[in-house]
Amino acid sequence: MKKFFSFLSIAILGGVVALGAYKAFLETPVVIERSTEQPIQTFQSNFKPAFNTTNATYAPTDFTEAAEKSVHAVVHVKNTAVQSGVTSWADLFNGPRQYERVGTGSGVIISPDGYIVSNNHVIANATSLEITLNNRKKYKAELIGSDAKNDIALLKIDADEELPYIPFSDSDNIKIGEWVLAVGNPYNLTSTVTAGIVSAKGRDLEGNSAIDSFIQTDAAVNPGNSGGALVNTRGELVGINTAITSRTGSYIGYSFAVPSNIAKKIIDDILEFGKVQEAIIGFIPEIKDDIQGVKIADFPEGGVVEKAGLKKGDIIVKINNVKISQFSDLKGQLTAKRPGETVNVTVDRNGNLLTKRVELSKMIERFISRAFNLEFGDLTKADKKRLKIATGVKIIREAYTDKESESLVGYVITEVNNKEVKTAKEASELLDKLARSGYRVRVEMISPKGEKGYYFL
Repeated sequence: MKKFFSFLSIAILGGVVALGAYKAFLETPVVIERSTEQPIQTFQSNFKPAFNTTNATYAPTDFTEAAEKSVHAVVHVKNTAVQSGVTSWADLFNGPRQYERVGTGSGVIISPDGYIVSNNHVIANATSLEITLNNRKKYKAELIGSDAKNDIALLKIDADEELPYIPFSDSDNIKIGEWVLAVGNPYNLTSTVTAGIVSAKGRDLEGNSAIDSFIQTDAAVNPGNSGGALVNTRGELVGINTAITSRTGSYIGYSFAVPSNIAKKIIDDILEFGKVQEAIIGFIPEIKDDIQGVKIADFPEGGVVEKAGLKKGDIIVKINNVKISQFSDLKGQLTAKRPGETVNVTVDRNGNLLTKRVELSKMIERFISRAFNLEFGDLTKADKKRLKIATGVKIIREAYTDKESESLVGYVITEVNNKEVKTAKEASELLDKLARSGYRVRVEMISPKGEKGYYFL
């Protein structure tokens, strides 16, 4: 019996040792995690909501009607330009050869008889234009007119049926935060719709000296969208999609559109006058970031500004009922007006708001080479006869300088880098183009005394 209890004790002890060894070295421990939700902090407040949202339901914004109205009125624009140049070693010996360059963009049908608005940069230098509708029908387009400064072009196609079109809306009424759709043909796709909100108005872009009153949105716009429609949720045209800011060439968050009021005014001018009629108030502004509005620094004596009762130091804060916070707001309002129209100008004069009625003047077109600070004028028949030349342009002012010595005023430029110049516009554009390209500029000029010479600018 003693032996039995001895064997039993040894067996129990062995089992305990074996179990301990297993627990210590072989068994994987099981960890049980307990989680508890932390209560949300709450604070006592006296705020009372304007309405009870407990059982409120919200209807999502419906874009389908606007998309249906606009998608068939946005077209694909194909620009074919015939150019000549050297593209191979053989061309160096045989001479430049002609080749076609094809560009694409978008356009918006604005009337049932086939008028189409697009961007000037979409159709620039085209030798032929082809329009493709959303139903795949193709038409040859005629360029009616364009305005490079505001990047707007007007085209016309002759269709055998009435075409769907998008009516204009008053872009002054669109609000920041309002939903908009961008409709176009990015990457040669058929009409594509994207949605976003109006992010800003009166936006001026750094490095852009022409258009200073864009509508900014976050609706996705990519290459090929240029010239397409920006519409509100009613399917009305509020802008022409024109530009994006990007380091890659593709959309990264913001796009910009020419407001419909500006586009419509340019189109009306092209149809009625053949070119844009630019309106101005007629004063020199003082641009300051710390001023809400546009300050009048100076103006000609006896002009419309003085006759209207405006004074130096007045700060323009409204045109009609539109708030003016910066110069781009003012420029956008004036671009949508014509010379001879009258507007209500509200100014802040020493803290008092005054409203004056002002008749807008016509902007006199000036041709200035920004690179060389020279302003040019066309020669008269008498000038050509006196100098015995057929072409040339006169230097009428050295812009942005008061220096009297070695003045070039009165000199006539006949050639720039061996190229004849015939108009003041041609001379200013050519000189600035050469300056941007880094070329050395050699001009042939005739002095006021009739002496011919060559100069390097």
